[in-house]
Amino acid sequence: MTSAKSARRPHHWRRDLIELAALFTAVAVADAIANLIGHQPEGPYLLIASAVALVATAAFHTWWARRHSHAPPPGPYSEAAGAGASGAGASGAGASGAGPSWASASAMDAANPTARTEETTETTAAETAKETAEKAAGQTGEKTGKETAEETERRAGETVLWRMRTTVRDAPGALAVLCTTLARHRIDILTLQTHPLAQGTVDEFLLRVPESLTARQLTREISAAGGTSTWIERADAHDLVDTPTRVLGLATRTALDAAELPLALRQLLGRCTIHSLPARSLPAVPGSGSGRVTGEGAPVEGVLHETVMRLRDPSGGVITVERPYLPFTPTEFARARALVELDARLGPRVPRGASVLTLPEGNEITVRRADQDDLTAARAMHDRCSERTLGLRYHGPVRDADRYLDHLLSPRFGRTLAVQTASGRLVALGHLLWDGDETEVALLVEDDWQRRGIGSELLGRLVALAVEAGCESVYAVTQAHNTGMVAAMRALSLPLDYQIEEGTLVITARLAASPAPARSRPAPETPSGYGRTEEPPRLVR
Repeated sequence: MTSAKSARRPHHWRRDLIELAALFTAVAVADAIANLIGHQPEGPYLLIASAVALVATAAFHTWWARRHSHAPPPGPYSEAAGAGASGAGASGAGASGAGPSWASASAMDAANPTARTEETTETTAAETAKETAEKAAGQTGEKTGKETAEETERRAGETVLWRMRTTVRDAPGALAVLCTTLARHRIDILTLQTHPLAQGTVDEFLLRVPESLTARQLTREISAAGGTSTWIERADAHDLVDTPTRVLGLATRTALDAAELPLALRQLLGRCTIHSLPARSLPAVPGSGSGRVTGEGAPVEGVLHETVMRLRDPSGGVITVERPYLPFTPTEFARARALVELDARLGPRVPRGASVLTLPEGNEITVRRADQDDLTAARAMHDRCSERTLGLRYHGPVRDADRYLDHLLSPRFGRTLAVQTASGRLVALGHLLWDGDETEVALLVEDDWQRRGIGSELLGRLVALAVEAGCESVYAVTQAHNTGMVAAMRALSLPLDYQIEEGTLVITARLAASPAPARSRPAPETPSGYGRTEEPPRLVR
């Protein structure tokens, strides 16, 4: 806020002296002119000379004021002061009207300097606030426009990955037209695979697409460029691996472990459902090795029928691969058949790694992979288990338990972990079973070795194998009154879904972000269920 003393205009004595001199000069000149005009014949000449003198005097006054900076400081009364000064300088012909104007303003300042100062301060503050607001508004508008432009540029620069498959004519220039359309929409082609057909060619792209372009818009543009049967889905960083590298990696995994074949086929062909159907059913008499012929089979070269391919299983039976949403191409069929032939040439194989664990009471146990070579030891463990334990595990007649072991220990249907003591006796089995596009976990622990943390240890390792295999979920089938199994599943600290059907409880653990629906009870031919579980593991490695 400005004080009254600082707001008062500065007083100059030279201004008063000049104004008085001008006033007296004007009066004297006016009197002399009146006398000359009235009494002498040279009156008109004198009148002209007086006018010139007045003009010269006004010009001199203006020059003097500018030269010595006598003008009042800028403010709300600057224009009025300037007008008063001009009137004083031009008062030769009637300065009586200009003088009082400045005098009244001076009198007002002298009579009420505080009010004048407050009015000046308020006016100055208002103008300053107005200028600040206008400047701020301009800066805000500029900033908003700049942010909008940056947001638009950022969105234009963001991209997503898409996998696209479309069929084009097998003619020169057909693919070029398609690529030109993609380039016009700023779409980058990362990889391209061609699948020749009898009529036309299926082109599979991995694209980096602007985020603003939707799948529907892209499909419409591809159709306009000549593409048909277009299929598009979101991709991720794993799809950036080129096809030869991915196929070699899958072949390596299959060569190391026979249980990897179904998983390798699923990763090779994308989202599909794989079933391994045996050539014979389970034997009526355990250990007899005989069973009725199921009629499932396929020629050596396999069969391809649009969305279904059938391949001969090296262990007997047939492997069926289904992908309803997208037909298979001959190129994909040849790759899958080559992978199956590799598995057949290498024969049965299971990694022989093992982990030695120490139980709380000091006994050592070994956890390792199991296969059909452990069939005799597994049957001996069945003989030592109680009927209640076998009933909780297989959900059926106890006398039929041995019939399932050959199926469960086959690496074609999943992975099995075995626990054996220091003496080599088998005391527990844990199964991770491929069930179409779902995965089941199952446990069986001998009665004398329950409540020692073995079952929980096996369950944790089976879930780790499922995650390694890329499974989205695992499910367990048990009895509703088996609280031990429920506690073991809850100890995994994973999202769980529960479904109860006629006393049978199905617990689904979701390993990925997308939820997996709980599965109903499987058919009797597929062994499932669980024995009594134990308290949380307290094993020491």
